[in-house]
Amino acid sequence: MEREKRYVPVLVRFDAEGKMRPVEIEFEEGQVFAVDRILDVRRAACRIMGKETYLWFEKGRWFVAAKL
Repeated sequence: MEREKRYVPVLVRFDAEGKMRPVEIEFEEGQVFAVDRILDVRRAACRIMGKETYLWFEKGRWFVAAKL
């Protein structure tokens, strides 16, 4: 399955230490999905609506590996 880098709006929560945690991701046409769980803090997977996916933060922007 091929994927492409797609920049997306992300709602982020910052804790008292300044760590950021993505809370919601907006895909095409206003589809908003809650991030259920962070599986790892690095270039790694997170769980959105029960499905494992990848979300990256790069140079001040968030992106996903979207299916083509």
